[in-house]
Amino acid sequence: MTTSPHHQPPPRVVRKLAVEVVDARDLLPKDGQGSSSPYVVVDFDGQKRRTSTVCRSLNPVWNETLEFEVSDPNTMKDEAIEIEVFNDKRMSNGNARKNHFLGRVKQYGTQFARRGEEGLVYFQLEKKSVFSWIRGELGLRIYYYDELVEEQGKEDDPPQQHQQKNEKERTVVIGPQEDVRVLEVPVLREHVMEGSQSPPIVTIEESPPMVTVHPEHHHNYHHHDMSLPRGMQPEPITQPPQVQYQREVRKMQAGRVGCNERVRIHKRPNGDYSPRVISGKSAVESERVPAYDLVEPMQYLFIRIVKARGLAAKESPHVKIRTSSHFEKSKPATIKPGEMSGNYEWHEVFALPHNKLDSGHSTLEISVWDFPSEQFLGGVCFDLSDVPVRDPPDSPLAPQWYRLEGAGDDPNSGVVSGDIQVSVWIGTQADDAFPESWSSDAPYVAHTRSKVYQSPKLWYLRVTVIEAQDLDIAPNLPPLTAPEVRVKAQLGFQSIRTRRGAMNNHTASFFWHEDLIFVAGEPLEDSLILLVEDRTGKDPVLLGHVMIPVASIDRRLDERHVASKWFGLETNGGMYCGRIHLRLCLEGGYHVLDEAAHVCSDFRPTAKQLWKPAIGVLELGILGARGLLPMKPKGGGKGSTDAYCVAKYGKKWVRTRTITDSFDPRWNEQYTWQVYDPCTVLTVGVFDNRRMFADVADDKPDCRIGKIRIRVSTLESNKVYTNSYPLLVLLHSGLKKMGEVEIAIRFACPSMLPETSAIYGQPLLPRMHYLRPLGVAQQEALRCAAIKMVAGWLARSEPPLGAEVVRYMLDADSYTWSMRKSKANWFRIVAVLAWAVGLAKWVDDIRRWRNPVTTILVHLLYLVLVWYPDLIVPTGFLYVFLIGVWYYRFRPKIPAGMDTRLSQAEMVDPDELDEEFDTIPSSKPPEIIRFRYDRLRALAARVQTVLGDFATQGERVQALVSWRDPRATKLFIAVCLMITVTLYVVPPKMVAVALGFYFLRHPMFRDPMPPASLNFFKRLPSLSDRLM
Repeated sequence: MTTSPHHQPPPRVVRKLAVEVVDARDLLPKDGQGSSSPYVVVDFDGQKRRTSTVCRSLNPVWNETLEFEVSDPNTMKDEAIEIEVFNDKRMSNGNARKNHFLGRVKQYGTQFARRGEEGLVYFQLEKKSVFSWIRGELGLRIYYYDELVEEQGKEDDPPQQHQQKNEKERTVVIGPQEDVRVLEVPVLREHVMEGSQSPPIVTIEESPPMVTVHPEHHHNYHHHDMSLPRGMQPEPITQPPQVQYQREVRKMQAGRVGCNERVRIHKRPNGDYSPRVISGKSAVESERVPAYDLVEPMQYLFIRIVKARGLAAKESPHVKIRTSSHFEKSKPATIKPGEMSGNYEWHEVFALPHNKLDSGHSTLEISVWDFPSEQFLGGVCFDLSDVPVRDPPDSPLAPQWYRLEGAGDDPNSGVVSGDIQVSVWIGTQADDAFPESWSSDAPYVAHTRSKVYQSPKLWYLRVTVIEAQDLDIAPNLPPLTAPEVRVKAQLGFQSIRTRRGAMNNHTASFFWHEDLIFVAGEPLEDSLILLVEDRTGKDPVLLGHVMIPVASIDRRLDERHVASKWFGLETNGGMYCGRIHLRLCLEGGYHVLDEAAHVCSDFRPTAKQLWKPAIGVLELGILGARGLLPMKPKGGGKGSTDAYCVAKYGKKWVRTRTITDSFDPRWNEQYTWQVYDPCTVLTVGVFDNRRMFADVADDKPDCRIGKIRIRVSTLESNKVYTNSYPLLVLLHSGLKKMGEVEIAIRFACPSMLPETSAIYGQPLLPRMHYLRPLGVAQQEALRCAAIKMVAGWLARSEPPLGAEVVRYMLDADSYTWSMRKSKANWFRIVAVLAWAVGLAKWVDDIRRWRNPVTTILVHLLYLVLVWYPDLIVPTGFLYVFLIGVWYYRFRPKIPAGMDTRLSQAEMVDPDELDEEFDTIPSSKPPEIIRFRYDRLRALAARVQTVLGDFATQGERVQALVSWRDPRATKLFIAVCLMITVTLYVVPPKMVAVALGFYFLRHPMFRDPMPPASLNFFKRLPSLSDRLM
């Protein structure tokens, strides 16, 4: 008997996680002899590895790599790795009883980098408990990679042992471990694949709220039963599903109590420009929390046209869809290479607004027509009352084959034959097929679909120009003239020039030691160009250049030293003409600002390894808009508005579909973001779509309708706010209300967990911003470059997000001069100092005995505090606590929108608005520019006077002991000596009581003239008399 050869199983892909333990710095001595013998223990997914022990060193170096096997790559982002450092007691000569804890580092799967993208990061060692004493840093490289592993079958292994071995390999700890932040919520009733588990642990991932099904995958679905038209027998097909549903957001929603209920918040009247509460839909009791619980469900009739077979078409056929109120046409069909003639494919989905009241007596007609002859090739009809309803997370409805029928005595009818594969169902905007569908209220598909965009990953590129040698300087310079050599660096559209180089006469070298910083965006395809120029004469002379690919530059995640390199300079002919010494690095420890710092939506650094875990989820439901104004002309004298909404938070941009020709559009789309810092701002803007009517060559910019900002920290945890906000725009004619936008927002996070509360004690920006800070002017220039790069990146998407939209959402013109903004900032300062003015008025009223009862009570309180000074500090904090409790009654009930009064936009002068909208350089006539310049000079003169007064008061304080006025200084030091003797003799409590009662004496004992001390201070000299 012949035996079959041993079957070799196919190789499988195994993901490995590598932890490279490099070194540690400044560890704590724990061996009792002023040193430590540290080793590192790494724990990941139940697997533990340890390094060797470095004997007696507080700055140990290991350079060891520990590898772990990832049990499930799909859930790697949910895992955490814990690295602990211990002191080895065996190396302590008997002085240590146990392996003392030296610190730990905890990282999450979202911070792991792929091999080749990792970097050396020094993590601050953390405590295990509040009473631990820990210091030092641990240098790590953490990365993962995939490798193919060939499995060899072993026939001699007993099945039982093999099964036990597999069970041991599959052992995974999924429960919450110590110090792991999890959110436990009830598990929803969802379809779970066989063999999978659903532990009650919610992990927060950054993912789009809706699953987009691409057209090329529309033919893979589960089989669903559906009521069929009378007389037709379908041929069912069963294919595997290709859609994976994200359940994290739904689980978090399911754990909240009453998350479907709308919160009614009373409105504070402040005119027509204040946000107001709008009524929400009633809560529906259900076992499952819908994914779109913040918005109103909108019913749609979905028709998926997949393909056809056996058609008698001469050209490329197309499909017409007709109901009682809608009519749509598909694009011409295509033929897959290698298919038989008569087999065509469309792979299109149509979404038609559906009304349940009209479905009982309506039919759906799907007909196939030849193009361009318009011959009828057959059709099929559906009774809408028999169409099934699909509610996610149900699997997609399987398309089925239907026999095409003729149209009777139609003269345009051709040969009717063949079958068409379609699926019809009723769903909502939560359906996974909705984002890519052709909708009747958004006919221009290329520019009207809802989309999710991602900003590019931006880096700061630091170029340190150190020196240049062997330069070919012109020898015919005038006597005593040093050559002016500068280095010009270019990266894309960015260009920076160094200062004049210092020359070393002994070596003929030029030195700069100057940092140039650029913004570089991934993919790093550009090259850095450095030009060495001699600008001694009128025309600059190029001495040499060098091109450096940005992708070849080292990446730095912290402040570690980067080695410098010499680069050879070349001429245009490729000849050597010197060399330049540079230090180059891509800074991953900074956050590249593309928004103004006070309205920033993200503060994470560029390097993913430095990200902290998310603290919650921000959910935004864009309901619609009301009362929008006409934005473009239309026939018949009536204007039209084609509005869409854009929301931006962090790196994620979302864009709703465009509702055409509607002043009250209803979007009802919901999106989610991960929140890493609550002190961030969400920006929502509404725009009028004009690009969908423009040709490719004629790019019409979209027109702004208005925007709002909502600070996440002002939202209470797990509370739904459903409000209407006014859309305000400043035009040349003044402030104008363009309509209102209705949104529902919820910040889902644990309210007072230690991780959430600890955020408020951490620095706002990443660590590198404080170790190597950037200048204000430099930061603003880099922000402008970042905005331009983000706008260029999003403009290449389909549909494009215009540069005017990006600049408006990012406040690109916030740094420009504006008289209105200057007034607004001045009144903000006045409002901040109003409490001090109010306190001074209250003290003055006490001194003048305008309310004798209050004055007497203040006297008694003053006596108590003087006699018991230990009560002063706690009494002050108690007073602040009571103030906070009192103002709790007046807390804002809804997130605030734009404040017109604070912005000084209600009564702004037209000329000031015209100046605010003027370009740089100005495009106005010289007379207007001269008038504005004179006005600015007058304002600057007043500011100059105020600044001079502040300087005068400070100089008078210095003049007390500077002997500029000898008589005044003698009087002052004599009085100081008398006060010293008095305080030595008289008890201080008696002095304090006497001074307090003297200050609060009755007006009948007070001279109306200024006191002698104030007169003495005003007579002191200042430096103002020495100004020219």
